[in-house]
Amino acid sequence: MTAAPDFVAYPEVRRAVRALLEGRPGTYRRPVPACPEWTVTDLLGHLTAIASRVLARHGGTPPAPAGTVPELLDRWDDLGEELDRRLAEAGGRSGEVMVMDAYTHELDLRAALGVPPPVEHLAWAPSFDVLVRGFSASVAGRGLPAVDLRTTGGSRWTAGTGRPKVSVTAPAHDLYRALAGRRSPAQLAALEWSAAPEPWLAAFTWGPFTPPTHPGV
Repeated sequence: MTAAPDFVAYPEVRRAVRALLEGRPGTYRRPVPACPEWTVTDLLGHLTAIASRVLARHGGTPPAPAGTVPELLDRWDDLGEELDRRLAEAGGRSGEVMVMDAYTHELDLRAALGVPPPVEHLAWAPSFDVLVRGFSASVAGRGLPAVDLRTTGGSRWTAGTGRPKVSVTAPAHDLYRALAGRRSPAQLAALEWSAAPEPWLAAFTWGPFTPPTHPGV
């Protein structure tokens, strides 16, 4: 699957999040289980803060802070419009971690609101590529044999270095959530592994991600 450039994938996330939140004012204080310390409003505040930080790094001037969910949505769109342009000028890959973060939190938001994950999404492929690279570095850094990552739809990636010694297979959404720290050790072990998974479970803790103690969503 060809990954969409950042300036194409990022507005797709913004549109999806706006569609999820507009018309649901009663959900703004709802907890987000995948981010236990956050409400829906906190999650949106995080997304706008990350956008401000990336825009400043690209030479832009972020707008003034906002507070309510409607204000945050408008602010994120304002930031995003300039970010999309600057990311396009930079070649379309300098914001890939930001896109992954935003899409991962879109999935967190969907889970909090009881909305199924999207069947297709322009941010899925570039975000998954970022997660595979991070997990791959974690596998290699722990001196573990490489892992053959497989979706039930037939897609495959190698995480780690050398010839894979084990494979793990899951539906695309579950594999994504596993790599993004949203699946507990028990859930990770319950995926379809070709060998005992225990040596590789520690590798799912990497970068900002730590598997939750209790079952994730």
